[in-house]
Amino acid sequence: MLLPGSGIRMNSMMDDMNLIQQAQRHHLVVRELGEEIDLEIGAGDDDPSFANTPLIGVPPREPSVEDHDESKNMVMASQLPSDDQDMSKGQPVKRKKKVVKRWREEWADTYKWAYVDVKEGTARIFCSVCREYGRKHRRNPYGNEGSRNMQMSALEEHNNSLLHKEALRLQMASKDKVVADKPIYVKALMSKTAGSIVEAALKRDPHEVEFIQSVHEVVHALERVIAKNSHYVNIMERLLEPERMLVFRVPWMDDRGETHVNRGFRVQFNQALGPCRGGFRFHPSMNLSIAKFLGFEQTLKNALSPYKIGGAAGGSDFDPKGKSDNEVMRFCQSFMNEIYRYLGVDKDLPSEEMGVGTREMGYLFGQYRRLAGHFQVPETPGSFTGPRIFWSGSSLRTEATGYGLVFFAQLLLADLNKDFKGLRCVVSGSGKIALHVLEKLIAYGAIPITVSDSKGYLVDDEGFDYMKISFLREIKAQQRSLRDYSKTYARSKYYDEAKPWTERCDVVFPCATQNEIDQTDAINLVNSGCRILVEGSNMPCTPDAVDILRKANVLIAPAVAAGSGGVVAGEFELNHECNSVNWSPEDFESKLQESMKQTYQRTLKAAADFGYQKESPESLVHGAIISAFLTIAQAMTDQGCV
Repeated sequence: MLLPGSGIRMNSMMDDMNLIQQAQRHHLVVRELGEEIDLEIGAGDDDPSFANTPLIGVPPREPSVEDHDESKNMVMASQLPSDDQDMSKGQPVKRKKKVVKRWREEWADTYKWAYVDVKEGTARIFCSVCREYGRKHRRNPYGNEGSRNMQMSALEEHNNSLLHKEALRLQMASKDKVVADKPIYVKALMSKTAGSIVEAALKRDPHEVEFIQSVHEVVHALERVIAKNSHYVNIMERLLEPERMLVFRVPWMDDRGETHVNRGFRVQFNQALGPCRGGFRFHPSMNLSIAKFLGFEQTLKNALSPYKIGGAAGGSDFDPKGKSDNEVMRFCQSFMNEIYRYLGVDKDLPSEEMGVGTREMGYLFGQYRRLAGHFQVPETPGSFTGPRIFWSGSSLRTEATGYGLVFFAQLLLADLNKDFKGLRCVVSGSGKIALHVLEKLIAYGAIPITVSDSKGYLVDDEGFDYMKISFLREIKAQQRSLRDYSKTYARSKYYDEAKPWTERCDVVFPCATQNEIDQTDAINLVNSGCRILVEGSNMPCTPDAVDILRKANVLIAPAVAAGSGGVVAGEFELNHECNSVNWSPEDFESKLQESMKQTYQRTLKAAADFGYQKESPESLVHGAIISAFLTIAQAMTDQGCV
């Protein structure tokens, strides 16, 4: 139920592993442009036998020289004089179509991962990833030359397979070498090495791309830790399996009386340090992989904060944009009907995340209160002192994450004998975190110049000020486009379908979503002068982007450490002594600064303990993960195998 349907029947999970492994070992054979071949239009989805045929049966053989010679002979045979062709008309033939196509330069990429082999006496084009041919593996599903749109749609249909995408990613890791030096899956599950941890996660959850990426980054940071103590391999294997995963349907009715159904998630990842804390995300892209990745990152973030608590994450693929208040309310009530049993101050307290604001959390809490039958939980050490504690906390809760990012960056700059004054800062996103980052950057004398949304980005070279930020908040509250900002401030410019990473900058704050910075974006950032990247969103960079930034000596402040301000604020609110005090903004910021300083020092100490130099672009990332992991590992060891 948890895995997305791909339309491809697999015999077992091991087939998935073998498929990618075989694709890596396969030497691709690409013919030169302009050469004619016979393309067999073989069995496809319209052939009942195709669906029942496993992709991985006996190990497929490599195309040999003889095979290619034979395929060339087939090409020559297709060009015989008409007399010879007439003689063959009397022979019985199978129901199939055969067409001759000339390779075109504009379609060369279509065959980038294809090879020609002879099967049953006919030269056919095979996919080098899954070693099959047919409807999803030919460039033209209509059996004739067709239009470019038709042919590319067939290619996209095939490439939408998650396994196909993963295999392509592995093969494209080296542009010069098509064949990888060694497959990823080379060791058994029982191997006590850092590599075996990633292999075990891949074997168990091969389709969860975001979660696997997060696991790979964490394991890479922990290599020196695991090398010193193999006991941590067992701890890591347990840590990577969440304590509880909830996947449920959320039926709701719109204002027209039509029913809809969405999927809900809550992953309570680890409670070794205490009750879970983590956000709810409502976004169409939400799935179990993202919920697990967010829960894993939140677990590490909470462990690194001064207040040791467990981690969780969840949400739904429901999109609140464009929905009325009543529609959002009905959805939130249906969502809470399923999950309320697992929430509470001593179990799991959710907070705001992407797509979830005060409106959504208010509806969620109202239904929780109704179902739970109480407003307070007096028997627990940290009790509800008001409904806002449950959903968004004090008026400073939303500021805490954005302010904390800037406080953390200021500590990093101070170690470099610099400060924010006069630095050009590029910020992505335009939600609560991004706008509060802008506020604090202005307070420190920096020049923030960009914000972005899902359609493009806005740049104001003069820099934002408090009045402009207030106008941005008004635009977002009315769910208008950032393009409207340019109508008021003529010197600004809005770029459609673009990212802000090409703007000249000194410090970057990605605050939108995961993997928003890819390889090309990283190159643009380096060329734009970026020297420091502070992660406001969880895992904002792809692995390729991280490699480029590190090679360029761009210092990365990880979200695990820099984004812990919200965790600190939440625990302030739940602490009985803190709740008995009316915090002023100055007092709260002072406490937040002190907490971020502790986190920064703890991160540097862990990095130094395992040989990472302070000036290294990896030091903060590795130090944060090492410190958080060691804290969790100690608690898990003390509590035994639970």
